[in-house]
Amino acid sequence: MFDVLQYSFIQNAFIASFFVAIIAAIVGYFLLIRGLTFAGHALSHIGFAGAAGAVLLGVDPVVGLLVFTIIAGIGIGMLGRVLKERDVTIGIFLTLALALGILFLFLYKGYAEQAYSILFGTILGISALNVIITALFSIVTFGILLFLFRPLLFSSFDPEVAEARGVPIKVLSVLFLVLVAITVSMSVQVVGVLLIFTLLVGPAATSMRLVKNPYLAIGVAIILGILYSWVGIFIAAQTNLPVSFFIATLSFGTYLFVRLVEPSVYRIQKYNA
Repeated sequence: MFDVLQYSFIQNAFIASFFVAIIAAIVGYFLLIRGLTFAGHALSHIGFAGAAGAVLLGVDPVVGLLVFTIIAGIGIGMLGRVLKERDVTIGIFLTLALALGILFLFLYKGYAEQAYSILFGTILGISALNVIITALFSIVTFGILLFLFRPLLFSSFDPEVAEARGVPIKVLSVLFLVLVAITVSMSVQVVGVLLIFTLLVGPAATSMRLVKNPYLAIGVAIILGILYSWVGIFIAAQTNLPVSFFIATLSFGTYLFVRLVEPSVYRIQKYNA
């Protein structure tokens, strides 16, 4: 049963998903507490338009995905100041990107297999070079998140007080959305555009229901993200079914279980108290 672990493409998948799961869990936690889940969802679809454009130009789809998501992230961060305004801005960027994606696919005369693979993820087909690139992007992103962690946490929980204390709220917002864009670009290799929320939101949402401390919540989210990815890859290698399906199912099942059990635990604790 464990013979599949000897294959290099399986090992590449495990290594790449390890790095992606860590960054996605951290970014996902901040997405939730900052109320930016719609932005994460939109950036993944905007990235698909970039992938389609890259295929049209004959370059790697991930390059186009990265360029489009970063530009959109900067635009959303600069134009969306309040929640209502931000959602409108995200919607405008999303509709434009989808229109461009349709145009790019229409103009491309061949079969855009590379662009379509972005929709569902290609973790079992990831190359050693892509693993190295994913690892480098992850390390750089992690370093930036570590540097911005305290002001980002402060501004996420209490933006008014943070701004009064001199924290550059707008700059932080733009930088964070750029990091989201990079994370989305890395994560699509694992779960694809259609299931990007699996790694961005699932582990963080579950961990936040288990623990309240931000540091512990992020730690639990990282562990859950890695477990979902590794177990999903292992089962997919045994069954020849899509990896993203198993990762998404594990994420949903765990979150649902925690949601159902949590009220009972709370009642027991309240009764014992």
